[in-house]
Amino acid sequence: MTLAKIKHRPIKVAGAGKREVRTQFGALCYRVKGRKVEVLLITTRGRGHWIIPKGWPMGGETPAGAAATEALQEAGATGKLSDRVLGFYSYSKKHGGDDLPCVVAVFPLRVKKMLRSYPEKGERKRRWVSQKKAISLIREPELRRIIKDFRPFDLPT
Repeated sequence: MTLAKIKHRPIKVAGAGKREVRTQFGALCYRVKGRKVEVLLITTRGRGHWIIPKGWPMGGETPAGAAATEALQEAGATGKLSDRVLGFYSYSKKHGGDDLPCVVAVFPLRVKKMLRSYPEKGERKRRWVSQKKAISLIREPELRRIIKDFRPFDLPT
């Protein structure tokens, strides 16, 4: 059975009480200029916090494929996707007045093209920043660590 055929159900995590933890997939969109790495950040719809593109599992898509789809829909970014998980981070998603605990698996996406028009263009801002700047803008400590430790030169080509 491939990952694309696995239905991702909520999981129970010790200490989460009766709340189920949800799985999401995110894309760390990046580009390299010389030896400098830049990361693409987008804003959340509600409060305008800086994040990476991420979203829910999609039927018929691998986790990495779902992350790439989110990068396209939320940031208009396309490129070379890796199915190598860079890491995981957790956060609480505001959902109908409740906090929904989520764990996000992050996949690298080397951006080759930025689209001028994409589905969520009017709902979010997007911005290329250095890794150092991204770390200062991101709120989730685990995601900051993933970005800090990210070395695209170590990825298989």
